[in-house]
Amino acid sequence: MLEPVIKEALQLKPQEKFVVIESLLESLDKPDKSLDEIWAAESKKRLKAYREGKISAIPMEEVF
Repeated sequence: MLEPVIKEALQLKPQEKFVVIESLLESLDKPDKSLDEIWAAESKKRLKAYREGKISAIPMEEVF
């Protein structure tokens, strides 16, 4: 099923290949609201724990 698509794509000019690749990558990079909600909840949990002194932070200079 994929073989004919790939075979045809390989016949494209480099600029056309770029458009196809870019379109495919964009289709994979769609925001997922449920993941955003999970990360928001996790960040609130971590901030609360930090403010309560339950966890410590690493200085930005060390991270970078």
